[in-house]
Amino acid sequence: MKIALIGYGKMGKMIEQIARDRGHEIVSIIDIDNQQDFDSPEFASAEVAIEFTAPQAAYGNYLKAWAKGVKVVSGSTGWMKEHGDEVRKACAEEGKTLFWASNFSIGVAIFSAVNRYLAKIMNQFPQYDVEMEETHHVHKLDHPSGTAITLAEEIVENIDRKEAWKEDTTDKKYLRVDHIRRGEVPGIHTIRYDSDADLITITHDAHSRKGFALGAVLAAEYTKDHQGLLTISDMFKF
Repeated sequence: MKIALIGYGKMGKMIEQIARDRGHEIVSIIDIDNQQDFDSPEFASAEVAIEFTAPQAAYGNYLKAWAKGVKVVSGSTGWMKEHGDEVRKACAEEGKTLFWASNFSIGVAIFSAVNRYLAKIMNQFPQYDVEMEETHHVHKLDHPSGTAITLAEEIVENIDRKEAWKEDTTDKKYLRVDHIRRGEVPGIHTIRYDSDADLITITHDAHSRKGFALGAVLAAEYTKDHQGLLTISDMFKF
């Protein structure tokens, strides 16, 4: 498969290595200093572009790729609130394709399925209060993480006593989500159900970015033969 990379930081370089190891061809690499390459024949030859950039750049990158007929796999977060409706319309009505996930790790996909199932169970036991904590490296500027937001929304959807999620809250009608930034931590997400009697905890602790990069390449392989607005639940049927 012919793949273009949009964003060439640590994730982009790891994705490149894994994609090549899996027999794919990297036909174009676009970073901040060569934006003109969106107009190159090499970029247009890509079947899928894998995009990991900043929230303020992501939506514009989707438009540039779609304009060249290139499907997009993206792990960029922070753009959904402002451009979510436009992206959904483009995928539903205009024939565009975006595979978006806040986290491409296979382990996180499994963790998310466990999170949803556990929340459904705990909805029956109001003596347990639930909260979440996420820890990432000091270079991550947004908070909470996109993964934490996705997990939090899954909890709120399944637990009637939580109206929404919030950071730094003591109001029990909200799911509290805390964030920590330290060192070079790839990502730790912990969900706790606490009662007077006991504590139930589930945690996903990423050892490196490799799991995220592999998941992104697997998503590109899936996206090549599918269209519309896609996500992890389409690729993994848990």
